[in-house]
Amino acid sequence: MSANARRHRKARWHYMWRSCGTAYLFMLPWMIGFCAFMAFPIGWSLYLSFQKVKLTGGGLFSYEFVGLQNFKDALFKDNVYPIELISFFQQMILMVPVILIFSLLVAVMLNQNFKGRFIYRAIFFLPVIFSTGQVLTELFQQGAGNVPFLSQYGADAFIKENFSPAMAATITELLGMTILILWSSGVQILIFIAGFQTISKSIYEAVRIDGASPWTSFWKITLPGIKPFIGLNLLYTMVDLFTFPFNPVMEQIKLNMFNVSTGYGYASALAWFYFLLIIVLILIILWFLNRSSRERRG
Repeated sequence: MSANARRHRKARWHYMWRSCGTAYLFMLPWMIGFCAFMAFPIGWSLYLSFQKVKLTGGGLFSYEFVGLQNFKDALFKDNVYPIELISFFQQMILMVPVILIFSLLVAVMLNQNFKGRFIYRAIFFLPVIFSTGQVLTELFQQGAGNVPFLSQYGADAFIKENFSPAMAATITELLGMTILILWSSGVQILIFIAGFQTISKSIYEAVRIDGASPWTSFWKITLPGIKPFIGLNLLYTMVDLFTFPFNPVMEQIKLNMFNVSTGYGYASALAWFYFLLIIVLILIILWFLNRSSRERRG
């Protein structure tokens, strides 16, 4: 290798380190933790998804390679898993845009200058602190996730009388998710608020001098300026909902895990099929976001 090629390669590595080195240093603790505690269980579950796992009389497990049979059984023989999967994806199609719109509206309000706004920001972020693991499970089991006014004040009957059956079912389902939407919007609100800070105030002052209304400023400046943060919140919301403790698909995976007739192998196949669907959906969204950003730059 010539001296010029070595210098060029060294300069290239130096530029890459200056561009991405700090980010990788921040990611290093997570990567170490992933390799130490998660890499082997994930690889083992992938191995089990191609096995028929049985419990022998001595309390040990026996493994029989079955190839893609577990995946075929999940799609063509299981009468519950595909239905729960389709139903859950339909629910997500409804919930994700609602959470994003709600988070954006709340972030716009909390971004205004008024007394005590830090207190209100903390209040909207409190569910994020409590919505972890067993705490969230206990709260919802005690009725914290219910919306009692729908039945107490006859709101569900009013909706059914004044809307078509399909529209009434959608509205009732959406209102029933009110608590879940509030619990799932804390991080998104903070991300949107952080996105607002990246837009220079001088731009708002300039358009205000030109006579633009706040509504025009929002559509022409604020919304285009936070498009990357909308994409980030979209991905975060999807991952958050797909791993929600009361996810019916994950519940089916747990049930099959402890079922003698199915076992760990079949449950691992269900989990990996679910994971692959999520990855494909995320890749499609990333492709659209990348395409839209290239069009804006072009």
